[in-house]
Amino acid sequence: MRNPIALALALAASFNFGGVVWAEPVTVQAATARMVTATNPASIVKVLQDSGYRAELASDSTGDPMIRSASSGSNFTILFYGCAEGKDCATIQFFAGFSEPENGSITALNAWNAKNRFGRAYRAEDGAARLEMDLDLDDGGMSTALFEDNIEFWITIMASFERHIRGD
Repeated sequence: MRNPIALALALAASFNFGGVVWAEPVTVQAATARMVTATNPASIVKVLQDSGYRAELASDSTGDPMIRSASSGSNFTILFYGCAEGKDCATIQFFAGFSEPENGSITALNAWNAKNRFGRAYRAEDGAARLEMDLDLDDGGMSTALFEDNIEFWITIMASFERHIRGD
């Protein structure tokens, strides 16, 4: 073989890459279809419903999307932020409020925040205990599997917070 390019190709073809199988590349459209994004609130509704939760898509007072859901008898809302005229949102926030908590003092909520890395707690002006968890779904979103994990994480945090504010 006098052609150096042909020689290089022949050598490359003779290498065994340890059983590596080269797959067809995933198209951007196929990858995006499996992503959960704030720009597509229906994608979040679908994951919630597929995970066994009620999910009702509505709009808040400013026209931004919001989703109402519940777990173990406790309601929560998913709020959308960074929206442009009610569309193309960038982030979401899981939110739950609990009226008249037995253990909802500023000291108790500060103790919660000091011991828990996720789930920000605070006391509203009306005395309700509030819990929030933010997710950034900008720049392509998050895989369905990771979003499902975050839902379960939120449900666990919310249940733990409820026990804390009840004094259990």
